[in-house]
Amino acid sequence: MAVTCMDSPVGPLTIVADCRGVMSICFGEKAGIHEDGHPVLRQAVRELREYFEKKRKHFDVPVVLEGTAFQVAVWSQLKKIPFGETRSYTDIAAAIGRDKAVRAVGQANRKNKIPIIIPCHRVIGKDRSLTGYAGSQLDKKEILLALEGYEF
Repeated sequence: MAVTCMDSPVGPLTIVADCRGVMSICFGEKAGIHEDGHPVLRQAVRELREYFEKKRKHFDVPVVLEGTAFQVAVWSQLKKIPFGETRSYTDIAAAIGRDKAVRAVGQANRKNKIPIIIPCHRVIGKDRSLTGYAGSQLDKKEILLALEGYEF
């Protein structure tokens, strides 16, 4: 496992990866032995920088999705939301064939360990309100959506 940290418009990001792909992205700088030369980390940092510079609209870096089958289904659906677009929790539940699982979609979204690359910030309330993001960090969700051209 390798760790690096990078600056971004949403503050420092700590990225953890292994040889399979990115395992997590945390807001803030976290302790750890930083290995900036790790190939997956180099790719992740490059792609995230391009995203923040508005030069990248989707990510190619491999990710490691570790969770329940339901969570993985939700996270896989999140990756399908195009840059600059949003979906509601209801939309995601319907897309995975679980119309009644709106709250469970919210819980899966909350447990996403790879924000930005798996764009949970693109999920908003049915009434187009910005709802929960990475705990209580709605300001970061707003920054990411504004970067993608979302009109509030």
